[in-house]
Amino acid sequence: MKNRINGKSFDVRIMGFKIHFESFNISIEDNSTVATNNGRPNGVLLGDISASGELVVDTANFMLITAAAKAAGSFQELPTFPIDAYAGGGNARGVELMHVHAHECNMKVSDLLSIDPSSSDKTTHKIDFDVTGQDFVYINGVPYAKTTELDLA
Repeated sequence: MKNRINGKSFDVRIMGFKIHFESFNISIEDNSTVATNNGRPNGVLLGDISASGELVVDTANFMLITAAAKAAGSFQELPTFPIDAYAGGGNARGVELMHVHAHECNMKVSDLLSIDPSSSDKTTHKIDFDVTGQDFVYINGVPYAKTTELDLA
């Protein structure tokens, strides 16, 4: 029997680098709502969508991101980049695979330092990001956003 997917299963790539994260999350906000007629449900109204997240890295991995920012000229000049999170596992029922691809992410350093002199934990750095690409987020190869909504002009 293979291992099931957990936080240790994931490889995350950012700007083409495999980065070790202390924590990583991505959240989707979908403002679709129920249409109503005379107070009764009558279909769905598609709303705007957005995705954002945060990653926490140790100093060694933050230095990889710093090197990319230096090559770009500054953190604000970093081009948008994809984030890919992969994991594989399985059990008696079969193989478990998870791949989340967030298109054109824009990074913002949020908590540069959080120092506790009484702690022996690693120093960490928090980076927020927003998904800015029209392709938005793919989950296991399936787009989250309705593909007919894309403006391909």
